[in-house]
Amino acid sequence: MAAPKKGRSASAQSKPGRTLALILIAIVGLTGGMFASGHTTPRLGIDLAGGTSIMLEAKADQGSAINKANMDTAVDIMNRRVNGLGVTEAEVQTQGDRNIIVNIPKGTNSAEARKQVGTPAKLYFRPVLAQEATGSAAPSPSASPSGSSSASPNPSASASAKGEKATSSSSPSASATSQGRAVTDALKADTTPSASASTKAKASPSPSASAGGGAAPTDTAGLQAKYAALDCTNKEARTAISEGVKPGDPTVACGEIDKVWYKYLLGPAAVDGTDVKKAAAVFDTQGAAGWQVTMTFTKSGGKKFADITGKLAQNQQPQNEFGIVLDGDVVSSPFVQGAITGGQAQISGSFKQEEAQGLANMLSYGALPLSFKELSTTTVTAALGGDQLHAGLLAGAIGLALVVIYLVAYYRGLALVALASLLVSAALTYVLMALLGPAIGFALNLPAVCGAIVAIGITADSFIVYFERVRDEIREGRTLRPAVERAWPRARRTILVSDFVSFLAAAVLFVVTVGKVQGFAFTLGLTTVLDVVVVFFFTKPLMTLIARRKFFANGHKWSGLDPKSLGAQPPLRRTRRPGGPVAGPVETKEA
Repeated sequence: MAAPKKGRSASAQSKPGRTLALILIAIVGLTGGMFASGHTTPRLGIDLAGGTSIMLEAKADQGSAINKANMDTAVDIMNRRVNGLGVTEAEVQTQGDRNIIVNIPKGTNSAEARKQVGTPAKLYFRPVLAQEATGSAAPSPSASPSGSSSASPNPSASASAKGEKATSSSSPSASATSQGRAVTDALKADTTPSASASTKAKASPSPSASAGGGAAPTDTAGLQAKYAALDCTNKEARTAISEGVKPGDPTVACGEIDKVWYKYLLGPAAVDGTDVKKAAAVFDTQGAAGWQVTMTFTKSGGKKFADITGKLAQNQQPQNEFGIVLDGDVVSSPFVQGAITGGQAQISGSFKQEEAQGLANMLSYGALPLSFKELSTTTVTAALGGDQLHAGLLAGAIGLALVVIYLVAYYRGLALVALASLLVSAALTYVLMALLGPAIGFALNLPAVCGAIVAIGITADSFIVYFERVRDEIREGRTLRPAVERAWPRARRTILVSDFVSFLAAAVLFVVTVGKVQGFAFTLGLTTVLDVVVVFFFTKPLMTLIARRKFFANGHKWSGLDPKSLGAQPPLRRTRRPGGPVAGPVETKEA
């Protein structure tokens, strides 16, 4: 019989303490990170902790029909917006033909979630024809020309490509020749012959002068009058101007910059949101722009963007600007100095982190095919969820108690190894669930609790496979220390195959399902991976250590490794044939 290789096996037997120390250090580090983050308990789903339930009603928008296809598309987009990583446990589902219900668990930013699900996210790039401050905060035309204060009609925004950045500019000081007053004079000049011809503004209020091209509407005078009378500080007025506006027509719009409202006269849309391939929120570490939204255009969108910026660069301010219009509101109006190629652009406008990430999220997942009206917002109590959680934890405790009783009754002393391994697995699972809540939005719901209960059996099964392999080696007449090492390779293969099948099932279930079932699949997959970690880095080294203790090595009857109780064969001995060489024992090969 060939002697077993000693190199790797000897190393594993001589340094099991190092492996145990490694996993214990990892547990301590993760626990410290949990307390440092302030999230010491897992975030609970809406069925356990309560949350917010929003009901939305669909309404046809610009000719879009309210049908099953559009409703399903809206549900899918809302689901991806709210469940950015797929495990925040928010539920988005249809109710009837026109309604969608969104359930958001406690601990989620409900205000931001409401904005995510209800915002159509229709994005257009429109050339600016005219702009001015509106309402009581508008610059006074009688202000001194030498006044030091200035009112900027543009948010701080930029468009860039390949490192070339079109910088933002400030408008003239709030004075008699300020842009706001000059735009008003230009409007009068276009409608009345008595208007002053000495205005310094270069803005043309006529929609037919669109730098982006496109047909002008027949009611040019009506649009100019609408622009002149618009007061953006009036919420109802802001809502009314964006209704029924087609992308190919000039329009008026409002935008708020530094708590001051500005009104815009905009040309036909030159680029729309469908031309945006992806968007992301980034922080400008080299300048003062703060949080920005970077956009990558499609091939056709990049060409459109280059064309419009090339045309705008030939005009004077403000007609060298384009308004970035999101759902009827101007979120930014950068100016350009030349055609911007490369298919890259940035939007900056004193965004907060949440605002930039929300805008990037909506642009990445696309616009809703329908508009939605919020019918009701209710708070879901956790009374029923508390009872369900109590019942689930009770079921888990009963299951764990039965497993412990079985292990103690059947394996006796070996049950200590199994219990210690279960405790380590439970500690890792709890800490990771607590950390994953704020990290990726994981919420523990009732199906996830069921997944954790199922994991108890999966973990215990791995210990049983290894213990039975060790006992088989002892039945063949080997002592405990070689039995532990010889049993490990065969048990390891069985454990890996079993856990791989469980993880594959959890992965498939996670991919093909949504909502609460994903919580079950995610928990099952997480605990399966942790089972492999615990068996390899805790159970096996611990078995190597206890094999050196007399209580287990000598086969005490309460150790669970008593050779007599296991029906062990006599020790293997070499025999000598008459007149022949020494013959070794013949072992049965493993199937």
